[in-house]
Amino acid sequence: MSSIADPVAGTPRSDAKAAAASSAPAIALPVAGERELRLDLFRGMALWLIFIDHLPTNILTWFTIRNYGFSDATEIFIFISGYTAAFVYGRAMLEAGFVVATARIMRRVWQIYVAHVFLFTIFLAEISYVATRFENPLYSEEMGIMDFLKQPDVTIVQALLLRFRPVNMDVLPLYIVLMLFLPVILWLMKWRADVALGLSVLLYALTWHFDWYLTAYPSGFWIFNPFCWQLLFVFGAWCALGGAQRMSRILASPVTMWICITYLVAAFFVTLTWHIPQLSFLMPKRIEQWMYPITKTDLDVLRFAHFLALAALTVRFLRKDWSGLKSRWLRPLILCGQHSLEIFCLGVFLAFAGHFVLAEIGGGALTHALVSLAGILIMWGMAWVISWYKHSADKGASKTKSTAINADMAGGSA
Repeated sequence: MSSIADPVAGTPRSDAKAAAASSAPAIALPVAGERELRLDLFRGMALWLIFIDHLPTNILTWFTIRNYGFSDATEIFIFISGYTAAFVYGRAMLEAGFVVATARIMRRVWQIYVAHVFLFTIFLAEISYVATRFENPLYSEEMGIMDFLKQPDVTIVQALLLRFRPVNMDVLPLYIVLMLFLPVILWLMKWRADVALGLSVLLYALTWHFDWYLTAYPSGFWIFNPFCWQLLFVFGAWCALGGAQRMSRILASPVTMWICITYLVAAFFVTLTWHIPQLSFLMPKRIEQWMYPITKTDLDVLRFAHFLALAALTVRFLRKDWSGLKSRWLRPLILCGQHSLEIFCLGVFLAFAGHFVLAEIGGGALTHALVSLAGILIMWGMAWVISWYKHSADKGASKTKSTAINADMAGGSA
C-alpha cells in the first residue's frame, strides 16, 4: 500500500536528509504551478453538501456526511480555505514580504466582503419579493429578516458590520474575519509554524474556558464562533506550509488508520441513535452526559476529531495522481470547487428558491429530489460558464494577471 507521503508532499525523509533540512525556512511550500485537484474536488463536494443541507429534508439529505458522524461540510470548507489561503499568500509572504502579502490578502478580503454584501442584498430582495408576492410573511420570519423589515436603516448598518445575517449567511462573515488575521498567522508561521498552531490551540481552549464569543444583531451570537473555528483554519494553513509533510509518518501508520476507523464507526453508531430513538438505550448515560451537547457554534472537540479522522483516511487512500481526478464524472465537482466563492453565493440563493418551491407546491420524495438535483445542475452550469469565460472569453486579459496572486491556483477563490 502506498504511503500517505505520496499524496501529501513526498516520501518521508531519511535522517540524513532531515539533518540537511535543519537549516531550511520555518515553513515549506508545495511546488507552484501544479493544481491540487483533490482540494477542488472536496471543496466542490462541500458546496454541494451545504446546499443540500440548507434545503428541507429530502432523499439527498441522507447522502450528506452530517447524518453519519459529528462533523459536516462546513469543516471541509473552512479547512480547505485555510490550506489554499496559506498556499497562495504564504508564497507571497516569503517572496515579497509581509507588507506586500498583507496588501494582497486585504484585497482578497475586500472582494469577499463585497460578495457578501451583494449576496445579502440579492437575498433580501428574493425573500421580500416572495413574501410579498405570495402574501406569506412566514418566509420573512423563517429566514430571519423581520428586523430588517421593521428597522431597515439600523439593520443595514449592522449587516455591513457583519452582525446581522439572514439564515444560511453565516459562513462568509466567518471567512472574512479569519482572512483578516491571515497576515499575522502567516507571519507567525514564517517564524515558527508549530508555535503559531500552538497559539491557535490555546485561543481555542481559552474561548471554551471563558466563553468568548461575538454578538449578533438584534440578539444572540455568531453561529460560527471565530475564536473557535480559527483552529480549523489555522490547522489547514499549518498543513499547507509543511505540517502535512512532517506528519506523513504518523498518517502512514496502520495504528493511526485503525484509530481513525474506530472513531468514525463509533461516531456513526452515536448518530444512529439520533435518527432511531429506539436505539438510545445503547448509549450509556455517563457517556451521554460527557459528550452532549456536541456544539457546532464552538467547534466541539468531537467534531474536530471527526474531521481529522476523515481527512487522515482520505489522504491515505486518495492518491494525488489518481486518474479519476481527471475523469469527466468528477469534473462537475472540481469545477464548482475551483470557483467556490461564486458557487457558494449561488448556492445560498438557490437554497431559498428550492425552499420556496417545495413549500408552495409540496410534493413527495421525488419532487424534493428533483429540486435538489436541479440546484446542483445550476451550480455546475454556472461553474462551467465561469470557467469558460476565464479560459476562453477573457483569455487575453488573463495573460496579464500574475499567477502569484491568483487564489484559484490553490483550489478555489473563497
